[in-house]
Amino acid sequence: MSIHTAVIGSRLAGSSVLFSILDVLASVGRDWAMLHGIPASEPVFQVSLRTLDGAPYWDINGRKITPDAMLDELPVPNLIVVPDLMFAPESGLPDDFASIAEWISDAHARGAIVASVCSGAVLLGMAGLLDGKEATTHWGYADMLGRNFPKVNVCRERILVPTGEGHRVITAGGMSAWEDLMLYLIGRFAGTEEARRIAKIYLIDPHLDGQLIYASLTSARQHEDQLIAEAQVWAAQHYDTPSPVAAMAELSGMTERGFHRRFRKATGQAPVEYIQTLRVEEAKQLLETTAAPIDEIAAEVGYSEPSSFRSAFRKRVGASASAYRKKWQALSPASQ
Repeated sequence: MSIHTAVIGSRLAGSSVLFSILDVLASVGRDWAMLHGIPASEPVFQVSLRTLDGAPYWDINGRKITPDAMLDELPVPNLIVVPDLMFAPESGLPDDFASIAEWISDAHARGAIVASVCSGAVLLGMAGLLDGKEATTHWGYADMLGRNFPKVNVCRERILVPTGEGHRVITAGGMSAWEDLMLYLIGRFAGTEEARRIAKIYLIDPHLDGQLIYASLTSARQHEDQLIAEAQVWAAQHYDTPSPVAAMAELSGMTERGFHRRFRKATGQAPVEYIQTLRVEEAKQLLETTAAPIDEIAAEVGYSEPSSFRSAFRKRVGASASAYRKKWQALSPASQ
């Protein structure tokens, strides 16, 4: 029996991930057979692009998209996939997405499996499907997901998180994690061998390192508390100095304890965590763009002990400094 699959289109979805999902799922059981001159099997996934009203729309990149059906049309989907959505994390999804969220919630209650890619997890949050569960999303939306839906355990480092009873909710991390989601779904419904075949056809490699190695660690500056915003500006220029947290507290005119409380309330981070984040982010840039020895980079960003730097770097990036350098310097034209 085919898995009736609805991929959700909207004006905030780009076309690349959306149509990649449609194409890859439609190719299961067909393309490997075609390439090897053997009869194709019955389609495993019957895939359609659906929107709330089924009408053509212009996507976030200005392309006119024609859906296959409305959300409520038959056949009722067994599987629903929400692709990445482009919106400012500080503003959240527009209110009119509540109708899509409600439909997804009802479909899940009737037995559908629901999956998201990247920021699409926010729509699953609106649908109430992530409460009390682990979930992942793009690193740029992780704070927003946790802030708007505090019952969600956000696993920002993970690429793929199947969760809930029967693993009927699956979230995938960054935009390219659609590939990991596809291999998971194909393996689940068509078998591991078919997942391997699709990986070979499309040259897909699972993101085994997680997504922290891709993340920008610095959050947007907090502006509502002017005193803390000024402290953040100072920290951005002086994070490499000795005892920067004590210096920030002194500049603020507050006791260290009072400054700690106010900083955490304003930013969601302890001051020392914030300084560590700034140092590691600067170290990442130096590792990407210079050939300086790692111990020299550690000292330059404010670590007197190289071992402390290496531990902090691995904790926040999910890889060693040397592995990080090797990965990103491979993109340099000089390395080609």
